[in-house]
Amino acid sequence: MIHIAVIGGGAAGFFAAVHAAKPGNQVTIYEKTSKLLSKVRISGGGRCNVTHRPMEISKLVKNYPRGEKFLKRVFRHFDQEDTVNWFESRGVKLKIEEDGRVFPVSDNSSSIVDALLKEANNQGVLIQTGMNLNSIQLQSTGINLQFDQQTIRVDAVILATGGSPKSSGYHFLNGLSHQIASPIPSLFTFNTPSEPIRKLMGLSVPHAHVRFEASKLSYSGPLLITHWGISGPAVLKLSAFGADWLHEQKYEARAVINWNGNYKEMDYEDQLRNYQKAHPNRLVKNYPLFDIPARLWEHFLERAEIKDSDSFGNFSKKQLNKLVQNLFCYILTIKGKTTFKEEFVTAGGVDLSGIHPETMESRYHPNIYFSGEVLNIDGITGGFNFQAAWSTGYLAGISSIRHSI
Repeated sequence: MIHIAVIGGGAAGFFAAVHAAKPGNQVTIYEKTSKLLSKVRISGGGRCNVTHRPMEISKLVKNYPRGEKFLKRVFRHFDQEDTVNWFESRGVKLKIEEDGRVFPVSDNSSSIVDALLKEANNQGVLIQTGMNLNSIQLQSTGINLQFDQQTIRVDAVILATGGSPKSSGYHFLNGLSHQIASPIPSLFTFNTPSEPIRKLMGLSVPHAHVRFEASKLSYSGPLLITHWGISGPAVLKLSAFGADWLHEQKYEARAVINWNGNYKEMDYEDQLRNYQKAHPNRLVKNYPLFDIPARLWEHFLERAEIKDSDSFGNFSKKQLNKLVQNLFCYILTIKGKTTFKEEFVTAGGVDLSGIHPETMESRYHPNIYFSGEVLNIDGITGGFNFQAAWSTGYLAGISSIRHSI
């Protein structure tokens, strides 16, 4: 009997295991903690953002700050449509939301967790928890996996250990040829401790454009004001594409916000002037424009020195220019970040140059495979990280089957 070990009981590990489990193979998942599929359970606020709506691979890979070229080859074998078909064929109905994210119709991550656990059981996959891998030792007759309490010999191993905030989290690869890209955070919010805008926590705008001064990095989308700074999809996605740059800046930068990215500077000015002419007697405070929430609008008026008693017809050109600047290029000083501990995503991990993208097998050591966030691959929010887990897990699983032939 061929023994295939899967290290890690997360999304990539389970998907690799169920695809490696064929007659004549013994597949065992070894999970370090006592919990299985923990990130799946809490993803998307407990709903599990399974993937993103199907799209051309050339567009899909643009959602990965690291791993774009590598994943272009991976996704040829298993893409979003394959993910949807796999889960729905196992009784999990999925839905596509307006922003493209895909969730189970149940709006409960347990639908995904239960499907994976059931499939693992149907395929005869064994599961052992509390198994912390210390080292991998290559032998002429197989691979020895050294855990805390025991050594297990296997014929092939699929490493799906997830990301780690420190390089030491990849210690089990010591002595092998693989290089590790130093882990740094991805998908985090921006702290603005000295900015008064934090008093408006809870407010959001649907179409903000956020960019960094002194860089070409920018992103558009919903933005949320929090008690520590700014968050929301626009910020999280910008943090992913700017992870390396922000790390070099020690997470100190200046963000420039256009609060309605559909407008250019001249558009704001023209619409304000037209509104002045059409409604000169209306109080500026009472008529927020450009889809700006009322309290945020009042904040802009205060910064532009426009009083509560001022009407559109009687504020000055200087005040109008200040208001336009607040709307079009509001500057926030960023000092620090806040990561989502439960949904932590790292930029960094096993260098992709040492992995075959068609099989997920090591280029240096036969019978060693990789899948999921252990690799130097990360996507933006929207189901892209799970899609990478399903796709790399699938490839690692089916590729390891050749050992049973």
